[in-house]
Amino acid sequence: MAVAVRSGRGESGGGSVLRSFFSYRIFVSAMFTLLFLATLSVLFSSHPVVETEGNTYVGGTFLALQSDPLKTRLDLIHNQANNHMALVKVYAMYARKLKLEISEQLKMFNDLAKNFSDIQLKPTYLTALFESEGPIDEDVLRQFEKEVKDKVKIARMMITESKENYDNQLKIQKLKDTIFAVHELLLKAKKNGAVASSIAAKSTPKSLHCLAMRLMEERIAHPEKYKDDEPKPEFEDPSLYHYVIFSDNVIAISVVVNSVVKNAEEPWKHVFHIVTDRMNFAATKVWFKMRPIQGGAHIEINAMDNFKFLNSAYAPVLRQLESANLKKYYFETRADNSTTKDINNTKFRNPKYLSMINHLRFYLPELYPKLHKVLFLDDDVVVQKDLTPLWKIDMDGKVNAAVDTCFGSFHRFSEYLNFSHALIKEKFNPRACAWAFGMNMFDLDAWRWEKCTEQYHYWQNLNEDRTLWKLGTLPAGLVTFYSTTKSLDKSWHVLGLGVNPSISMDEINKAAVIHFSGDMKPWLDIGMNRYKNLWSKYVDNEMEFVQMCNFGM
Repeated sequence: MAVAVRSGRGESGGGSVLRSFFSYRIFVSAMFTLLFLATLSVLFSSHPVVETEGNTYVGGTFLALQSDPLKTRLDLIHNQANNHMALVKVYAMYARKLKLEISEQLKMFNDLAKNFSDIQLKPTYLTALFESEGPIDEDVLRQFEKEVKDKVKIARMMITESKENYDNQLKIQKLKDTIFAVHELLLKAKKNGAVASSIAAKSTPKSLHCLAMRLMEERIAHPEKYKDDEPKPEFEDPSLYHYVIFSDNVIAISVVVNSVVKNAEEPWKHVFHIVTDRMNFAATKVWFKMRPIQGGAHIEINAMDNFKFLNSAYAPVLRQLESANLKKYYFETRADNSTTKDINNTKFRNPKYLSMINHLRFYLPELYPKLHKVLFLDDDVVVQKDLTPLWKIDMDGKVNAAVDTCFGSFHRFSEYLNFSHALIKEKFNPRACAWAFGMNMFDLDAWRWEKCTEQYHYWQNLNEDRTLWKLGTLPAGLVTFYSTTKSLDKSWHVLGLGVNPSISMDEINKAAVIHFSGDMKPWLDIGMNRYKNLWSKYVDNEMEFVQMCNFGM
């Protein structure tokens, strides 16, 4: 029974739609047919009859029309009035049919139709024009014509103004125009947003600049407090847990170190190796002198310039930075091109991707020749759990242990490398799963055995013209550690907190390391408020310069 009832309802609904559709077609056809028959009846009938709303009949004969030219003129005016009366009635009926809430417009159409009828029913015109058997009075006809034309003018104006409400083709065209205009605005907004986001991500926030300046002032004001210490034996002790962080951001470095120490079960066994640029070297040292690491952990701070082997004769990146073509590509100012097909073109030209501080990760065995294993951490991560179990993972002879980022067809090698290049196509599988930099365990002994730095140099030299990949250290890492990477459980490293607002808090809470990868870093104004507290809770807000520089955490 239930099936039968549902079937009946379905048929009823379908029938209603069909009846509505055919009723509309029949209605329009009937109107044009009536107008056509009315015209024929006037021209060929010996006793044409026109019915008015007052049941008055206006008659004339075909011979009379032929004998009096003014009667022909009267007939044309009369037909024009009747045709426009029918037209406004059609619009009125259509308005009712669509149940539009425009009662005033409906009333105007009805009133206008009545006006056409009333003009013909005026005693003056009935007597002189329609009921008279004698000659037509031209003055009366002229007055009748004037009134009809005035009403016709008003009717046309009203129909023109109202046509948009009833003409489906006009509505469709207007909708298409609107969609096109909105699409153009969307493309422009996307481009402007990409440029603004890129500028915001690359710019140094005022608070961060202030902090570096305050730390430098402190160094200059009290040089005796900040003399260089002698290297500690712990810096080269392979039995301890060693971390490497390469960054020019003082506050970000402090957050990474604080988060590791606060979650470590034995913090005195942890050693941090910080490498920064010459500009931030002194500021970083002052910070950790003023705010020593808690729990007995050890920290070594170096400037990149202290590693003399890193020169243009050895490092491809430094040599490429001396190239005129590379300087033009990364540093030349370009006029805005709103018609560009690649909105992310400015991203590809970000000089940070060719910054030596970002490429230091490929020289770990030479930076720390006496160490066996190190954990590499980006400066935009926060550690939430004790990481010492990572040193106990069996690397299976691999060099790099990292979390895979691929899912479905996303984050495969084809997304990062140019597989139209013959060498890339020959050496790599486009479906190979990509992994993430940001938290990587490196076995430096295996690295030395596999000669990974030499592999990196080979590929980086080949990519001077950017034909193998466009940007970043990740593609270089993918080709360098192609067959020497071990996959870690995804709970070790959750990425995307600087780009993806929909990561579940359950996934974040279970992660050992969370990574603010993306442009919306937590120390920037554009950082996502949803995740900011996960980072800001490790900021040392008791540090006087943090308060003075108004970080707003």
